[in-house]
Amino acid sequence: MALPVTCKLILGALFMLEIWVSQSKARTLPDASMVEKHEQWMARYGRNYKDDVEKTKRFEIFRENVEYIESFNGAGVRPYKLAINNFADLTNEEFRASRIGYKLRSRSKLSEVSLFRYANVTAAPSSVDWRKKGAVTGVKDQGQCGCCWAFSAVAAIEGINQLKTGNLISLSEQELVDCDTSTENEGCEGGLFEDAFKFIIKNGGLTTESNYPYEGVKGICNTKKESSKVAKITGYEDVPANSESALLKVVANQLVSVSIDARGSDFKFYSSGVFTGECGTELHHAATAVGYGETSDGTKYWLVKNSWGSGWGEGGYIRMQRDIDAKEGLCGIAMEASYPTT
Repeated sequence: MALPVTCKLILGALFMLEIWVSQSKARTLPDASMVEKHEQWMARYGRNYKDDVEKTKRFEIFRENVEYIESFNGAGVRPYKLAINNFADLTNEEFRASRIGYKLRSRSKLSEVSLFRYANVTAAPSSVDWRKKGAVTGVKDQGQCGCCWAFSAVAAIEGINQLKTGNLISLSEQELVDCDTSTENEGCEGGLFEDAFKFIIKNGGLTTESNYPYEGVKGICNTKKESSKVAKITGYEDVPANSESALLKVVANQLVSVSIDARGSDFKFYSSGVFTGECGTELHHAATAVGYGETSDGTKYWLVKNSWGSGWGEGGYIRMQRDIDAKEGLCGIAMEASYPTT
């Protein structure tokens, strides 16, 4: 017996409802899993939001970032891996605003290098790691202050001071953030490691981290604290621009402040391996080259100390591909680099 038209319509509607419910469940299961990931991530990094609106916004950003990381790692087309870190609920724009802070040098400052003490170096070792030679302090974290320039300069000076005296002393970035007002440096609003070197030379040196600890905000210069100088430099020199071979000659002998383009998601979520990601040459971040080497498969790399804490990258470090075809180096690492002298 044929069913009435009304019954057919009802059965059809029920069938469609069942499909819709099934699809809804399929859609919500990943969301539930992602919500759990977000809650676990919040607990791990101590993240709290002011209200549900903010939490919803941050969750959506977190989900997009996690999906990108998982998709990237799943593809397996690059020799490096990404990981969910403490930047996972930030957009790239927010990340750039708080974690980078190197100012592009004006054209007038990009003059030809008149003095390059390592020009005649011909026998650089095949690999160098200044950490193993006791010239590198532990990884530091600039927090939400755009003063990477200060951390880059301080690391280079800590290194040259150790090579000169035999003592590795952690020096004060906060002194630079608070007190360097005679140059173009602007504390948490960005600066140049070259200007930091100028300030330190003029100021007679730097004090220790323990004497003038880092606070992550620009404050008033404490002249009493900064009066105690433990590390001095007499000058600084620029590495000849756009030459990885020149940069290698310097890194073979001491730590070097380098500027890089670190704006992309791959750099933000870098976890391990030799970084070969696509990046430009807009130099808005500063770090410190503390060595170089080569992997077992023949990939050459720079060993770079960052200032985003030990939870980022390989314990706070990144290995960046070296000797690429572009003369400026990967992410512009060979474009603007400087080193202190004593």
